[in-house]
Amino acid sequence: MKIEDCFKVGSILKTKGLKGEMQLYVDFDGLADIDFNALFIEIAGKLAPFFLESIKYQQKNAYIYLEDIDTIEKAAPLVKKDIYLPNKLKPRKRKAEFTLKDLQGFTAIDENEGALGVITAIHEYPQQLIAAVTYKNCEVLFPLNEEIITGIDVVKEILTVDLPEGLLEIYLD
Repeated sequence: MKIEDCFKVGSILKTKGLKGEMQLYVDFDGLADIDFNALFIEIAGKLAPFFLESIKYQQKNAYIYLEDIDTIEKAAPLVKKDIYLPNKLKPRKRKAEFTLKDLQGFTAIDENEGALGVITAIHEYPQQLIAAVTYKNCEVLFPLNEEIITGIDVVKEILTVDLPEGLLEIYLD
């Protein structure tokens, strides 16, 4: 499974106890409503599948046990790793609930350059949201604001943008 085919739900904060339990920071609203028995952990840039034995939710955290991870020694290498679920498990939002953070997974199309690629991440900074796409084998970042966004097609999952002149060249040079 590729990262583009998944959505990030959180990261492993630390181990808990000696039997492989791990504390998860959940940064996906509504994870408790998703029924899943397997998840993916990003290890060295690739997604490794793990089967879930149990999960307990507690505010923005969750505590998980994974199959075959039954000691602190087996759990420790997974600390600080991101956790993903397949896109097919991602709940669809109603139009009124849609936010710019939901653009991850959408295809970004520039009015002048054409298709840029799939939005791989939305970075949240105090002043604005930044979208990341892989364009011509380079990660390109651009702000998500009214001046740049010219259209959003929620059904086709397309974000149309008008990037400032020269922005792509900065990344490609």
